[in-house]
Amino acid sequence: MKMEKTVFGTMKDGTEIYLYSMENGNGMKAQVINYGAILVNLYVPDKKGKIEDVVLGYDKLEDYYVNGANFGATIGPNANRIADASFVLDGIEYKLDANDGKNNLHSHADLGYHKKVWKVEENEKGVTFLLEGADGEMGFPGNKKVEVSYTLTEENELKIHYHAISDKPTIINMTNHTYFNLAGHDAGEIYDHILTLNAANYTPVVAGAIPTGEISPVQGTPMDFTKPRRIGNDIDADFEQLKLTGGYDHNWVLDGEAGTLRHVATVEEPVSGRVMETYTDLPGVQFYAGNFIGKETGKRGAAYNYRYGLCLETQYYPDTANKPSFPSAVFGPDREYDTTTVYKFVM
Repeated sequence: MKMEKTVFGTMKDGTEIYLYSMENGNGMKAQVINYGAILVNLYVPDKKGKIEDVVLGYDKLEDYYVNGANFGATIGPNANRIADASFVLDGIEYKLDANDGKNNLHSHADLGYHKKVWKVEENEKGVTFLLEGADGEMGFPGNKKVEVSYTLTEENELKIHYHAISDKPTIINMTNHTYFNLAGHDAGEIYDHILTLNAANYTPVVAGAIPTGEISPVQGTPMDFTKPRRIGNDIDADFEQLKLTGGYDHNWVLDGEAGTLRHVATVEEPVSGRVMETYTDLPGVQFYAGNFIGKETGKRGAAYNYRYGLCLETQYYPDTANKPSFPSAVFGPDREYDTTTVYKFVM
């Protein structure tokens, strides 16, 4: 395993931001920065050995200051949506930033973990980013210590491990918001990617993409990816759930036992032959088809647009803070947050 550290850019206050490169013996390389604990580049060989970058992002630090699509970002302390930008915990109501209509999305657009400068610990296998969050920051209770570790293995696995502790009960539900295009970050729409999700159920939503609280079967609907399905086949189907979110942008209820690292998804790109498997110990995954990527310039002058990348955001279910029937994302002195997600490329 090769490790390298280079300067990626300089913050307005003079703080240097570093790019940490991890490369295995198969030509796979992952590059992350300590601003936002962001995955900037992921180079992966195709079936002919041609290496391409398969994640969307930017070349310059300054572009990540905005990053409206959250390319590659570590989201926290809470990923996804919380209804009415509030929740009640132990009888106390906590108010959050209403940044998605009347709801809260990804904690805070400007103060969330994806906009923080993280401390760094390097090791032979990867890099660990560390952050401390104050009680009441962004509206969430508890003084928190958070770690996110990226590791690249010789088995072509990019492992992301999350750990957090809090001195008060609080909501912790982090994720990685990388957009994948297995044909190459600059290859255009992801319609021809073939997706399999090991999930017999999903959580339907109302307007604003807030779950109803129901667990619904995918069978017989465009939400059924229990067998390999081309993403573009039904993304614009006359189906209420897809109309509400402009395409796929839902939480799937993962099969198997939460708390156990298990294979939950496979993405295949037919032309390049790249295959990515996703593993997690979490109960859910948000499959998002990039329905709101705006027209903009990405890495190396690439033109990005609508549905040019897809996300598999492992998570506790959206609005679990307000849905007692959903798996709990409450963590505190008696329950540490500890979870792993793996993106593995099968050669």
